Amino acid sequence: MHNDTQETGDRLPVDTTIDIDNRRELLVDTFLIERLTGQAKLQLHRPVRREIVFRTDAPWEGNGSAYQSLVQDGTTLRLYYRGGHHTASAAYQADPRSWETLCLAESTDGLRWTRPELGLLSYRGSHRNNLILDQDMASAVKGSPAHTAVFRDTNPDSPPEERYKMIMAGNAPKGLYLLTSPDGIRFTLRSPEPFMTEGAFDSQNLAFWDAERGEYRLYHRGFNAGVRDILTATAADFDHFPEPQWLQYPDSPVMALYTNQIQPYFRAPHIFVGFPMRYNERGWSGPMLDLPGLQHRLTRGESHPRYGMTITDAVFMSSRDGIRFNRWSEAFIRPGPRQRESWVYGDNFVVWGMFQTPAVTEDAPDELSLLAVEGYWEGEDTALRRYTLRLDGFVSASAPYAGGELITRPLVFAGGSLSVNAETSGYGSFQVEIQDADGQALPGHSLAECEPVFCDSLDYTVRWRSAAGGDLRPLAGRPVRLRFVLHDADLYAFQFVPYRPAPAAPEPDPRTR
Repeated sequence: MHNDTQETGDRLPVDTTIDIDNRRELLVDTFLIERLTGQAKLQLHRPVRREIVFRTDAPWEGNGSAYQSLVQDGTTLRLYYRGGHHTASAAYQADPRSWETLCLAESTDGLRWTRPELGLLSYRGSHRNNLILDQDMASAVKGSPAHTAVFRDTNPDSPPEERYKMIMAGNAPKGLYLLTSPDGIRFTLRSPEPFMTEGAFDSQNLAFWDAERGEYRLYHRGFNAGVRDILTATAADFDHFPEPQWLQYPDSPVMALYTNQIQPYFRAPHIFVGFPMRYNERGWSGPMLDLPGLQHRLTRGESHPRYGMTITDAVFMSSRDGIRFNRWSEAFIRPGPRQRESWVYGDNFVVWGMFQTPAVTEDAPDELSLLAVEGYWEGEDTALRRYTLRLDGFVSASAPYAGGELITRPLVFAGGSLSVNAETSGYGSFQVEIQDADGQALPGHSLAECEPVFCDSLDYTVRWRSAAGGDLRPLAGRPVRLRFVLHDADLYAFQFVPYRPAPAAPEPDPRTR
């Protein structure tokens, strides 16, 4: 995202009033922002690299595991992932069928994973494994269990026997096919005909129910003027998907996206977030040969040069309509400092799905956890490393101590108090002023009446000295602007919530007079 796009609002008529109701609004784009002044800017935040939580080291898995789907079902997390090895590996040569399997792991916390013994498929004479799908089960449509995405369908009209859905690439004819399951374990082909035939499909192709808009959304791979890119389409059901269209990335340079990982953000489901794996063929330059794992790189390059000279990282993008995405040019996940199992083709593949976890820091709020692949096509297995981020913490409106301001477009809200997700230093602060639609401070809600706030909170209630301590109910339904003044502070999100009375202040201490 270029800095020059951060200084004005996002292509709406200047007099547009935006009804945000009581939604949580993230500062991931300029949609709500009229202007940023001083040294305020939108700042992308990278997640913190944590521990490896899972390795695909069972005999039927291997070093080519990818295209994972993470599904929350009650208190259980389910991880669907490809089992297989790189075609040049000895394991693949001994058992080529292992490339085409789908496996399942389960967890209650996202940190410790187990392989349920499902007993569905035989591997080397034993049914004691976690295999769900193999080539034989997909042979009717020449399908690829390796190219799948699984989601739990929250459409209230979806029949119980189709509570889980799987998108699978197939070749009879070429297209995307739908498999369904009542339990997320036993899947059957819903139709011998593909529901989508336009696209390349040579990646993870995914779909989900968009509860905010009441429709299914499909995102899949294609080649746009020779560049790896993403197509999308929406439909009320899987029988009537129209011709897809390309995603749009205004103000973003051309880049090849291998996957998309688009999903509604669960704390603000009207906003879509995506974590594509970015594909970069860098050539056999000196810096390429200086990277870790040279011998593995050269070996992979014997199969195809791009397998050796390609670097993949992850980027962040967001959208409010599912078509037009604000895509950052800077990496969301960089390849990192590791000196093995890093800087290779297939690494930094972010798992589709995210989950909430207790913070690593004692007595801190929960964090957001994502998983990403390491060691792709290198050793005997691939690893899934956990990354953590502040809740809502993808992007912030940020300013150094010298200061900066953010002023919103005119907004209409429902609620009685203003809650913010914000972080300051002990010396820094933020203040909020509520203005009318013309930019004039409203009596009782001026900047001077908002004490400088210093905090690190996901849910801080802003108050003013007068106006009943911050009772905003009289302003609900009226067009207003918010003016945030930041000093060494980050503002991640805000939301209008039901009225929260101010706590009773202690009686003045005469010693302070």
